[in-house]
Amino acid sequence: MFKKLTQASVKLVQNYLPDPFLFAVILTLIVFLAGMGITSQGPIDMIKHWGNGFWGLLAFSMQMALVLVTGHTLASTQIVKKALVALAKPCKTPLQAIMAVTFVSTIACWINWGFGLVVGALYARQLAKHVKGVDYRLLIASAYSGFVVWHAGISGSIPLQLATPGAALEAATKGAVTSPISTSLTIFSTYNLIIVGIILFTMPFITRAMHPSKENVVAIDPSLLEDETIEEEVNIVTFADKIENSFILSMIIGLMGLVFIGYYLMTFGFELNLNIVNFIFLFLGIILHKTPKRFLNAVSIAAKGTSGIIIQFPFYAGIMGMMVGVSATTGLSFAGVISQWFVSISNQTTYPLFTFLSAGIVNFFVPSGGGQWAVQAPIMMPASVELGVDTAKTAMAIAWGDAWTNMIQPFWALPALAIAKLGARDIMGYCLVILIYSGVIIGLGLLFL
Repeated sequence: MFKKLTQASVKLVQNYLPDPFLFAVILTLIVFLAGMGITSQGPIDMIKHWGNGFWGLLAFSMQMALVLVTGHTLASTQIVKKALVALAKPCKTPLQAIMAVTFVSTIACWINWGFGLVVGALYARQLAKHVKGVDYRLLIASAYSGFVVWHAGISGSIPLQLATPGAALEAATKGAVTSPISTSLTIFSTYNLIIVGIILFTMPFITRAMHPSKENVVAIDPSLLEDETIEEEVNIVTFADKIENSFILSMIIGLMGLVFIGYYLMTFGFELNLNIVNFIFLFLGIILHKTPKRFLNAVSIAAKGTSGIIIQFPFYAGIMGMMVGVSATTGLSFAGVISQWFVSISNQTTYPLFTFLSAGIVNFFVPSGGGQWAVQAPIMMPASVELGVDTAKTAMAIAWGDAWTNMIQPFWALPALAIAKLGARDIMGYCLVILIYSGVIIGLGLLFL
C-alpha cells in the first residue's frame, strides 16, 4: 500500500510540476491576481510592489550563494571525498544505501545547509556507483530529505538572525524582540533537538519503505556519474605560477582565518550567524585544498550551482514585494491577511502549530529564510507576546515552516539536482511523501513539547 501511494505521488508530480523557473513565474502570477482580490489593490499597485521588491534580496542572495559555494568547495576536498567513499563501502544493498544517505544528509544539513545539500548529493552519487539496483531518483530525494531540518540547525538563517544584535532585530519584530535571543533557546533548545532527533532516526525507515519494487527501479549507469575533477598544478615556470600553487600562501591566509575563528568563538561562544558560518567554511576550504589554484578551481565548479539562486531570487523578492505590499485604502497585505487569519484562530497552546502551518504556506511564495522572516516576523512575533507564547519558539515555528515546504518547493533542490544531473520532477514525488511525514512530526512536536 505504501509503495502504491508513493508511486501515485511520483506520477502526479511528473505530470504536473513545471520547471523551477516557470514555477516562480506561475507563483508570481498567482500572487498578482490573488493579491488584488484579497487586498482590493489594482494591477498597477501590485506591479509597483513587484518592481520595488524585485532587487530587495540582493545582500541576502549573496550570503546564500556563499553558503552554497563555501559548502560545496569544502565538500570537494580530498579528505571529505575519501570520507564519502568510506561511508559508501559498508552499504551492500539498495535499502541500506537509501537509509544511509538519508541519515548522513540530515546530519550534514543540520550542520550547514549548503554543505548538506552538496554532501548529500555527492554521497548519493557515490552510493549509485557502489550499490547495484538502487533507484537513483529516490537516492537523490533521500539526500534532499535532510534539508527539512536545516532551519533548525546551526546554519538556519532565522535563528541566526534572532541571535544577531542590532536595531534590525527590533525593527523586524516590531519591538517584540529588543535584544538577541541565544541559540541555546532556539537551535539547541530541548524541544527543537527532540524534533530533529525523531526525524533523524525515523526518516531513513520512511525513505527505505518508498523504494520501488525491482521492476520499477530507475537505476543509472555509473559511467554517467564521473566526477568533475579539479586540475592538478602543472607547468610551474613563472613567478605567478609559483604564487598560484603556493602551499605556504594558502596556509598563511588559512591560519589568519583560524585565528579569527578562534577569537570569535572565545568572545561570542557558539553564537553563529550567516557571516561566521561562511567564514568558517571558506577558510577550512582554503586550508584543505592546500593551494590557491586548487581552491579557486573548486570555487569555479561550486559557483555553477548558484545560477538558479542568482536568477530566481529576484523573482521571489518580487513575489515578496507583492506579498507584503500594503493597500493604501485598506491597509492590508496578502501575507498579512494569511498570517492574521492564523493568529485569529490560535490560542496560547495552538499558536506555535498554526505559526508553523502559516509559514509553510507563505514559504511557497517566499522560499527564503530571510525573506520569510521579513514577511512574518512583524506579525507573528508581536502576536506571540500578546498571547504569552515564547518568542524563541514562535521564531522556530516560522523556521520549521520555511524548511518544511521546501520539500515540494523546487527552488532549493536546484544545487543537488545539478550535481545529480536530474530534474525536479524526478524527485519531488518522493519528496511529497517526506513532506507529509515530517509535517506530522514537526507539528506534533511544536504542539506538545
